[in-house]
Amino acid sequence: MQEYKDIKYQTHPQVYEPAEDTFLLADNLEVERMSRALEIGTGTGLIAILASRKARMVIATDINPHALDCTLKNIIANKAYNVELRKGDLFEPVKDEKFDLILFNTPYLPTSEDEIVNGELDAAWNGGPNGREVIDRFLAELKDHLNPGGKVQLVQSTLSGNEETLEKLEELGFQASITARENGFFEEMVVITAVLS
Repeated sequence: MQEYKDIKYQTHPQVYEPAEDTFLLADNLEVERMSRALEIGTGTGLIAILASRKARMVIATDINPHALDCTLKNIIANKAYNVELRKGDLFEPVKDEKFDLILFNTPYLPTSEDEIVNGELDAAWNGGPNGREVIDRFLAELKDHLNPGGKVQLVQSTLSGNEETLEKLEELGFQASITARENGFFEEMVVITAVLS
């Protein structure tokens, strides 16, 4: 059993374990009271559980069935009963729904064919050859799932083009900026926060 602040959580060998990028987002979450939030790629559920303390409701999704099992155990252990789990890729599980806040620790690592790992874990970090494959798919649908004045917080790194993400968000009508940074071994991880204006 691991611990972050007062949240206790289990991990699983086939689920992305909270690391520097997770804690960077956790430490810089901007959740409004009574908001409706969505976390994509919930992993162990740590971010969703944290968000659930202020949000009215959190929908947490993951493509990895082990992640949903792991998150369910952690929801129960932390009595975060306003978190609802759904399986699927990106916005698939929330087709026509809109949210006040969307959270996503993106798979941002540039990954070539020979770096792909077998099993469920690959989806947690594989951002395709330039690290932007999933980020760009996410950005393309993002606006359709936010309420007016809604906010998105996503994690990515200098390896996957932070400026490009900021530019795309501004083109989509967001006010976007980097609100937190942390140096990793060979990259700088950032939290990009954007509000739909």
